[in-house]
Amino acid sequence: MAGARQAQQWLLTLLPAFPVLLLVLRLWQLSRQDMSTMLLLVQYVSPLGLLSALLIALVWAFPVVVLTFGVLGRLLRLSAPDRFDPERSLLASGTARTPGWVLTAAVALGALTWQLRFLPSLLMLGLWLLALRTRYLHPQEPTRILLVSVALPLAAAVLAYSVLGPAIWSAVQEGELATAALLAVPPAATVLLTGPIPGWIAPALTHGLAFTVAAVLPVVMGAVFLRVPLLPTAAIEVAPKEADAVEVAPDAGATAPAAPPAGEVGTEVVLGALITVTDTSTIVLDQTAGVRFLPNGQVRSQVLCPQAAAVPYSLVSVRGWPVEETALDWMMPRRPLTDPDVRCAGRLPGEG
Repeated sequence: MAGARQAQQWLLTLLPAFPVLLLVLRLWQLSRQDMSTMLLLVQYVSPLGLLSALLIALVWAFPVVVLTFGVLGRLLRLSAPDRFDPERSLLASGTARTPGWVLTAAVALGALTWQLRFLPSLLMLGLWLLALRTRYLHPQEPTRILLVSVALPLAAAVLAYSVLGPAIWSAVQEGELATAALLAVPPAATVLLTGPIPGWIAPALTHGLAFTVAAVLPVVMGAVFLRVPLLPTAAIEVAPKEADAVEVAPDAGATAPAAPPAGEVGTEVVLGALITVTDTSTIVLDQTAGVRFLPNGQVRSQVLCPQAAAVPYSLVSVRGWPVEETALDWMMPRRPLTDPDVRCAGRLPGEG
């Protein structure tokens, strides 16, 4: 069996197992490595909710894989055509089998889901793909090659620097060198890889970079997903049975409530991840990763606590667009600002 076909079969076999492995590791981490707690989460947590969280958290990875391997494969095909063998190289096989519309869809998805500071890199990868494809399909048209490989990258770089220039300078002044490099380097680097490289180094370079990306990307994806919340955070106001009890007045036979104010009878607010509500109990994973079964008769109220917004790392923005936001975030309607419920802070209503 050819090497590429054998590697492809192993890849197709192991690829579906990767999301399952991520989900299991996330539940194992959420349970603080307690097997009983993890089995309880597996029983009650919705598979659709797990997959939704996985998709939302890692949707950015699809353009990374498609565009990176697309550039490396087309660079190998153009630089060393004698070493471009789809029957032996998985990189060459993927390049030969990937249609152009998939690359276009990957660029569009990246434009929506990548943060602003990564969009110059997306522009660079897209122009590299276009230039390499033009050189391969139209080798006898030097005018078209010149326009796509030289004129278009230069025009894109000029436009990018005219828009990103103030943000680059602001990032340098703020000491955010990584942000400055992400904004400044890709437009200039676009003109460097629009044609073939020396054939003797192309196979080792392209396959080496492909193996590096294949090794690093799953680790990055796992690190990102392990921070994603899987259960809704809720604040549940719980009162002991004594708070709801009534005492009988012996002289008249009437009943009178025996419950003094909630703060005086041990009423508490349980803050944690809501697992499920059964006929008898409300099951909560509290902030110490302990499972609490709250009798429904003692639950006075509960409120859904919105996820706290991430603290921005960068102060840099491009014409009012923060570099840590995606185009999708920018287009989506903002959640209205409201005063947070005091129960989400672990306090009872009316407490100071």
